[in-house]
Amino acid sequence: MISLKVDLGERSYPILIGKNLLDKEGLLQQYIPGNSALIVSNETVAPLYLDRVVNSLKNINVKTLVLPDGEKYKNQDTLNTIYDCLLTNRLDRNTTLIALGGGVIGDLTGFAAASYQRGVHFIQIPTTLLAQVDSSVGGKTGINHPMGKNMIGAFYQPRAVIADTETLRTLEDRELSSGIAEVIKYGLIRDIEFLQWLEANIDKLLNRNTVALAYAIDRSCKNKAEIVAADEREGGQRALLNLGHTFGHAIETGMGYGNWLHGEAVASGMIMAARLSQHLGKISTDDVNRVVNIIERAHLPVNAPDKMSPEKFIELMSIDKKVSDGVLKLVLFESIGKAIITSDYSQEALIEAIKESY
Repeated sequence: MISLKVDLGERSYPILIGKNLLDKEGLLQQYIPGNSALIVSNETVAPLYLDRVVNSLKNINVKTLVLPDGEKYKNQDTLNTIYDCLLTNRLDRNTTLIALGGGVIGDLTGFAAASYQRGVHFIQIPTTLLAQVDSSVGGKTGINHPMGKNMIGAFYQPRAVIADTETLRTLEDRELSSGIAEVIKYGLIRDIEFLQWLEANIDKLLNRNTVALAYAIDRSCKNKAEIVAADEREGGQRALLNLGHTFGHAIETGMGYGNWLHGEAVASGMIMAARLSQHLGKISTDDVNRVVNIIERAHLPVNAPDKMSPEKFIELMSIDKKVSDGVLKLVLFESIGKAIITSDYSQEALIEAIKESY
């Protein structure tokens, strides 16, 4: 088992990575301070892993809630379903909410934990690669709004993140590739050696090589933990983690939540960011091709959706958390392996970069 630490003072917590952690006696229970817990999962994950998590808890009043699966359910109605379950079972502020699933379950459960009785305990058990390397770490929680993704939420840190790599064996190929997009992101924004490793080992990840997956999860989580420890609430460098996300969130919103997976939309968005960076003279054509190549090799989209016009992109990107005083800041490339946050680009260059991505 690999153990990392997200260093946030009294709110620090471990990230535990390894095989068969769901069955490790006492591992989860040590992070539950009270005697009650609600495990929130979905219809895909629950049949596979819910009983194992319940059985690992002794002398705990365990309730379970199984939600529909999919990004389209990451909304206020589903959030209210969690509140209803908490209230119906009269669970108090010393209960622990446990998120067992991918990023949607983690974000929903985390936001419920942040807001129920003004904050209850919370544990992440991510079962997708994307959740293990990204969404479960750092305390971002929330729901989508019809007008924009993740526009309603809170920063709320878990007590622990337990990533059992064996859960990736049941992951669909498309979901695996979606997670690899976020792994690639870390190499592109700050870890050129990791990017080089990915270029040499991307096929091992796609083939679910356990050693390669464990290394990629470990390296990704180390990168994110360092950034979160330095900038928990995204006042500065944490925004670098949003490479491709402003474009990607526009795709998810514009195409309808769930039609493009998050990692697929981010992958297309990272290429748009690379093209805009090239227009600004930051990187070369060869650099753009390098970004396109590794994304293509990961079986991810390299083009923008035909059904979305550049004008639609601009409209949706204007409703984004990174808009400040009417100005949209984007994460672009200073070079491959080094990202910057900037609003120093023209609307014409932005539109041209989007057009080149069809």
